[in-house]
Amino acid sequence: MKLSWKSLIYIAIILVGIALFFQFLFASRGPTEISLDEAITRLQGNEIKELVIDEDMLLITTVDGTELRAIIGNLNYIDLQELGLNLKGVDYKVEPSGFDWGGVLLAFLPLIFIGGLLFFLFRRAQGANRQAMSFGRSRARLFPANTPTVTFDDVAGIEEAKQEVHEVVDFLKSREKFQTLGARIPKGMLLVGPPGTGKTLLARAIAGEAGVPFFSISGSEFVEMFVGVGASRVRDLFEQAKRNTPCIIFIDEIDAVGRHRGAGLGGGHDEREQTLNQILVEMDGFDTNTSVIILAATNRPDILDPALLRPGRFDRRIILDRPDINGRKAILKIHTNGKPLDESVDLEVLAKQTAGFSGADLANLVNEAAILAARRDKKTIEMPELEESIDRVIAGPEKKSRRISPKEKEITAYHEAGHALVGKMLPNADSPRKITIIPRGMTLGYTKPLTEDRYLPTRSYFNDELAMLLGGRAAEQLIFNEMTTGAQDDIKRATELARKMVTNFGMSDKLGPRTFGDKQEMVFLGREIAEQKDYGDKVADTIDEEVNKIIRNAHRVAKRVLTENKLTLEQIAEKLIAKETLEGDELEALFKESTSADVPKASVTPTAAPEKTSAKTKPVSKKTRASPRFLPKQAPAST
Repeated sequence: MKLSWKSLIYIAIILVGIALFFQFLFASRGPTEISLDEAITRLQGNEIKELVIDEDMLLITTVDGTELRAIIGNLNYIDLQELGLNLKGVDYKVEPSGFDWGGVLLAFLPLIFIGGLLFFLFRRAQGANRQAMSFGRSRARLFPANTPTVTFDDVAGIEEAKQEVHEVVDFLKSREKFQTLGARIPKGMLLVGPPGTGKTLLARAIAGEAGVPFFSISGSEFVEMFVGVGASRVRDLFEQAKRNTPCIIFIDEIDAVGRHRGAGLGGGHDEREQTLNQILVEMDGFDTNTSVIILAATNRPDILDPALLRPGRFDRRIILDRPDINGRKAILKIHTNGKPLDESVDLEVLAKQTAGFSGADLANLVNEAAILAARRDKKTIEMPELEESIDRVIAGPEKKSRRISPKEKEITAYHEAGHALVGKMLPNADSPRKITIIPRGMTLGYTKPLTEDRYLPTRSYFNDELAMLLGGRAAEQLIFNEMTTGAQDDIKRATELARKMVTNFGMSDKLGPRTFGDKQEMVFLGREIAEQKDYGDKVADTIDEEVNKIIRNAHRVAKRVLTENKLTLEQIAEKLIAKETLEGDELEALFKESTSADVPKASVTPTAAPEKTSAKTKPVSKKTRASPRFLPKQAPAST
C-alpha cells in the first residue's frame, strides 16, 4: 500500500509522541537521588556492588539492586580515593566526558512534538481554507485528448444522430474546411431523448473521435445552497475550457439547472436561476473563433428555458429515439460481440421481440442472458437464455417458489388465455407470442405480444388493443361468472389509453378533433403539476362519458370474441394448466388446431356502434405490430 507524504508526517508525529511518553515514563522510574554524604556512608559500609563516575554524577548500584544517584560536583575518582572510601569488591568505572546527545535529544523531544503538532494543525487549517476558496471552482471532470475509450463504432441504432454530430468532429479536426466556405459550426448541441437511448454514450463517442479535451459535468453539480456558487462554477468552467481550446463541454441532465425562469419561490430556485443566467452569458460571450463546443443532454426539453434554446446558444437539437428493428439488431450485435453465442441465436428474432426497448434495455438483456447461462453451467449463451432475459427485463424474474392454489392457477390460465385469444382474433391487435402462468415480478402470469415498430397508430388499433387488455376480465366473467383483482393493471392501462384517445388524439366522435388539458409545468412548494384544466365541468363530464363508452365497447368486443371461441379458450387454458408456458410455434399450432372447430373469424365484430372503426368484414392477414412510439414500452398484458 502506497502512503502519501501527508500520511507519513502524521505517522512520524504519532511515533514521536509515543517515544516521549515512554521516555518520561522511564525517566520517572530512574535512580533515586541521594546526597554525597549518604553515598560515602554506603560506600564505607560495603553496601555498594557497582560504582560509576559519570562527570559530576555518581551512579551507585547497591548489593540488593537498588539504583542510587549522587551529585559529586568537581570531585573525581582520585578525590574519592583520598576520602578513604573502601572500594574493594566494588565494580567501578569512569565514563569519559563528552557531549550528552541523549540529554539534548530528551530536552528537544517536547519541542519536536509541539512543532509537529503545530505543523499538523497549520496544514489542516490551510487545507480547510483552500477548500473554502475552491468552493466556487468548477467540478467538471477533464478527460485528456487522445485517450478515446468510446468511438462511433460502439454506438448503434441512432445513425441520423451520429451523422449530425459527426460534423462537430470534422470541425474540431479541420476548421479550415468550414471557415473557407464561411460556415460556422453550432456553438451548442442539445441531445434529446428518453432515458437509456444513448445520449451520454454519444457524447463520449464524440470526445473519443475528436481527440480533444473533454469536460464532463452534471447540471446538478452547479447548484448549491449558497447563492452565487453556481454562477462562479460556470465562470470557472468556461475559463478552463478557453485555456484548453479546442475542446468540448458536456453538461448532462441540463434540465436540473436550465428550467423556466420565474417559476421559483425563492431559496435554491434563485440560485438555479442565477446559474442559468451565467450559462446564457458565457455562451453568448464566446469569441466566434473559439473552438469550444457545448453538448448538453436532457429527457425533458419541454421544461427548458426558451432563452437556452434560441439560435446562437443551443443551435441544434438532436433527437435520439428508441431504435427500430434494424437499430435494435445492430445494438444487440455490439453488446454480444466478444461473448460466446450459440449458433442457434437469431438476433433478428430477438429484435422483433424487443420493440420499444432502449439501448440500455438491450444491454441489460444481454447481460442477464450471460448471467443465466453461467448459472446453468453452460459454455455458450443460447436462445432460451436470451428470450427469458426479455421476460426478466419486462416483468422481472420468475417466482416458481410462490405457492398458488389450484383454483387460482385455473383462473390465471383462463385470464391469460383470454388476453391471447382476443389478441389473436382481432385484426389490428398484436398477436401473442408467449403465454405463461408462472409468477414473475408482481404478476401471476402474462401474455407477451410479438410486435413491430409503429409510428402512426390508428383508432382501430387502439380499439383492438383495448379489447385485448380487457380480454382477461372478460374470460373470468365468461367461465367463472366472477371478477378478481387480477385485472387491476389491465383496467388501469386501458383507462389511460382510452383517456388519451379522447383528450390527446381527438379520437372522440362527440368531442371532435380537440385536445383537452394544458400541459405545463407548475412548481408550487416543491410539487409539480403536469396539467392545467382548460375546459369546463360540462366538457369534463362529456370526457368521462366518452372514455367510459370506449372502454365498455372494448369489453363488449372481448366478451363476444371469447363467447364465439369458447372451445378454443378452454383448450388453451387446459394446455396452460398442464405446461404453464406456451410460446412460438407450439402456441401458433394450438391456435390453428383449435379455431378450426369454432366459428369463422369473419363473424367477429370488434366494436359496437358508434365505434365501428375496427369492424371486420373478412379475414385479415395479420402482421406483428408494435406499440406506438409515445408509449414507453410494450408491456405484456398481465394478471
